[in-house]
Amino acid sequence: MNPPALTIFLLSLAIGTTLTLSSFHWLLAWIGLEINTLAIIPLMTKTPHPRVIEAATKYFLTQAAASALILFSTIKNAWLTGEWNINSLTGLPMNAFSIAIMMKLGLAPLHFWMPEVLQGISLSTGLILSTWQKIAPMTLLLQTSHLLNLNLTIALGLTSILIGGWGGIGQTQIRKIMAFSSIGHLGWIIIIMKFDPQLALFNFILYIIMTAAMFMSLTVMSTTKMSQISNSWPKTPALSASTMLVMLSLAGLPPLTGFAPKLLITLELVKQNATLLASVTMFISLLALFFYLRLTYIITLTLSPNTPDSLLIWRATPKAHAFTAVMNTLALILLPLTPTMLLL
Repeated sequence: MNPPALTIFLLSLAIGTTLTLSSFHWLLAWIGLEINTLAIIPLMTKTPHPRVIEAATKYFLTQAAASALILFSTIKNAWLTGEWNINSLTGLPMNAFSIAIMMKLGLAPLHFWMPEVLQGISLSTGLILSTWQKIAPMTLLLQTSHLLNLNLTIALGLTSILIGGWGGIGQTQIRKIMAFSSIGHLGWIIIIMKFDPQLALFNFILYIIMTAAMFMSLTVMSTTKMSQISNSWPKTPALSASTMLVMLSLAGLPPLTGFAPKLLITLELVKQNATLLASVTMFISLLALFFYLRLTYIITLTLSPNTPDSLLIWRATPKAHAFTAVMNTLALILLPLTPTMLLL
């Protein structure tokens, strides 16, 4: 894709997200979501291949259905209340809107498009799909968090954590594993959304940092399968070690960044007298921990059978990836700064 076209599409992504974030009228928010959807499809299909076209088609149909449901729920609400304000949703329109937004985010049981689409596109476009594309729908959910149906959010959140862990166990493609990882993390965010929107926003920011660091590391190593990631240690030992730690951070192990949201969400659920919900959530998340630990085992404790004897591997001069290093660092050492970030 030539640079001017790429610039136009990336700028359209930014404009669509900004329009949704800054809008107070439902029609403007819907237009921003549509601009976002239409801008990423050319980025998906920049390398024409049947699998890529299939992924783009699945993504477009799913997002179009969700957008139609959002438009229907807001028009129905305007008919009932006479208002187009974002905070004016009530009753049945709010439930329909919640389901539509969760379909856009890829929450279970509306998740079936997410692994297939992420598997069919490149790692760089997968990075945008897993991070930037979720900002606008998540912001709309945060703005209407006080109107959410508690039973609906808990049911979809628990289902997402379960599917995110269970679905990732049997995968060998890393992009599908990252898709199920995204579903699981969004489940944690949705569960706490009604109780504490600020904590949900904090969890979402850390999710974006950790997911972006993981995708950037995979892009630098050019790995999309488990068999490829096992060969990365002789080529890039430092990056392989940091990628292994980012995986553990995604799993939520202390003292890494990913431990903060899981700890704070569990404490908040206990504070809200939802001890059973906190226990079930932590128990189900052990499924996701299993495949993260399997990935760390493959990347660090297995070596290719044809490891070269020489200390230096012949290759071109490596490029500096400063942004990847910064994102990896943030994905690993933000836990001590958690109280300060929450105060801000």
